[in-house]
Amino acid sequence: MDKILNIGKYVFPLSFLMYVGLHAGKPEVGASFVPSFIPFPLFWNYFTMVCILLFIVSALIQKYDKLAYSLMALYVLLMAILVHLPRSMGVGLDVNTMTDTLAREKELEMINVFRNIMVMAALMTFAKFVAKDKRWTKG
Repeated sequence: MDKILNIGKYVFPLSFLMYVGLHAGKPEVGASFVPSFIPFPLFWNYFTMVCILLFIVSALIQKYDKLAYSLMALYVLLMAILVHLPRSMGVGLDVNTMTDTLAREKELEMINVFRNIMVMAALMTFAKFVAKDKRWTKG
C-alpha cells in the first residue's frame, strides 16, 4: 500500500502543471488576476509561471524541496488574500454584468479562497513530512 501512496509525492507537484499551462496559454487571463495596484501584470503572469515550474522541478528532483514547498505555500496564501478574497467581495469584477452572473463570480472566488487554503495546508504538510532537502530551512 505504501508504494501506491508514494505516488502522491509526484502527482501533487505535477498537478501544478495545469497552472503553468494556464499562464502560458492565456497570459492575458493570468494578467487580469494581478491586482491593479501592482504594475506590469503580464510580467507577473510569466514570472509566476516560471516560479511554479521551478517549484515542480525542485519537488520532483528533491533539491531545495522544503524551501520550494514553503515558498509555494506562501504564494498560494498571497493569492488567496490579494486576489481571491477581494474578488469574492466584488473588487475587480465587472459590476455591469447581470446580478446572477456577478453573484456566481463572487461565489466562485470564495470557493477559490477555500481551495487555496487547502492547497496551502497540503504544501506545508509536504514541506514538513515529504521534503528531503532541508538545507535552506531549519528542521
